[in-house]
Amino acid sequence: MSRAAEAVIDLTALTANLEQVRRHVPGSHISAVIKANGYGHGMLRVARALQQVDAFAVASIDEALDLRLAGIDRPIVLLEGFFTVDELALIQRHRLTIVVHHEEQLRILESITVGPQLEADTPLSVWLKLDTGMHRLGFPPSLTASLVERLQRCPLVDPALVLMTHLANADDRRDSLTERQIACFNDTVAGLDDTDGMDFSIANSAAVLGWSRQTRVGTGPAWVRPGIMLYGVSPFVDTTAADHDLRPVMTLKSRLIAIRELKAGDAIGYGGTWYCPEDMRVGVVAIGYGDGYPRAAGNGTPVLLNGRRAPLVGRVSMDMITIDLRGHEKAAIGDEVILWGNGLPVEEIAACVGTIAYELLCGVTHRVRFSEFRSNE
Repeated sequence: MSRAAEAVIDLTALTANLEQVRRHVPGSHISAVIKANGYGHGMLRVARALQQVDAFAVASIDEALDLRLAGIDRPIVLLEGFFTVDELALIQRHRLTIVVHHEEQLRILESITVGPQLEADTPLSVWLKLDTGMHRLGFPPSLTASLVERLQRCPLVDPALVLMTHLANADDRRDSLTERQIACFNDTVAGLDDTDGMDFSIANSAAVLGWSRQTRVGTGPAWVRPGIMLYGVSPFVDTTAADHDLRPVMTLKSRLIAIRELKAGDAIGYGGTWYCPEDMRVGVVAIGYGDGYPRAAGNGTPVLLNGRRAPLVGRVSMDMITIDLRGHEKAAIGDEVILWGNGLPVEEIAACVGTIAYELLCGVTHRVRFSEFRSNE
């Protein structure tokens, strides 16, 4: 065995979290968001474990083609759509769904014709993105009726569109913008002359948990787009996964590789930012920012040593961290140390370093060994 740093992926937790999505939005179509390498968990691993969803959502065509190459045949939504006309032949050949969110994309779709590259018998599936307040991607809602008409006139576009929007502040349930965005979307849809054959999508993870009733448009099943909750992380700023009956999917762990007997006043690590207040033992753990553990983690950031908390002391280095072993008299070289996951919420570590759980999960590097298992129910 080489380095002790390991990310353990609990596939049973992943599918259990999917069931929590279904519990909150029964009957909805589910597009599981697996972009950014499955939020750091392994895109193919996640896709294979979630084959019962209705679709997958990724950021770009490269991610989608990796899924197709691996034999994943579920519908795939390209959340950033297409970037050039040259991509459309690949998109059609691999049956990908494109999100159309700006005028240039629409003009390209209006200008293309059937030919050797594009075939008439495989229409392009389109989701139309409206900007209800995120102000990142999407068309003004006031243009919706004309946009729908233009898309449905395109000879190579499937007229059965999905209208979607994205919520900007749904992670904070006290923020009124979410209610305004949902109302804007619902009012826009209600103003269309004919929504037969049209589907709708508003809900991300936060909306699935916090606004499931408000984001159900019309009488038919809506599309929901859960991301972070699938991986066992709360989408809200003030809760953790356990508050929503979600189970952490990734546990990042390593082992003690050295124990130092130090004297009062000894400085620990680069820069000597922490001094031993007394004669004490300090443990060295084989993980650092080269593995994706955040360098910003300061003194007192918790880890789990043999299932009990121990605080970080000294700076995080590229390959190692050091922890306070006071109160851990039986600690020994080779003992397991959990950095986040089972028993230690990644949300808590993210709060300690002033970031979000998404960044920590996506930041685990390639030199960390990944393994997977299915836990007991």
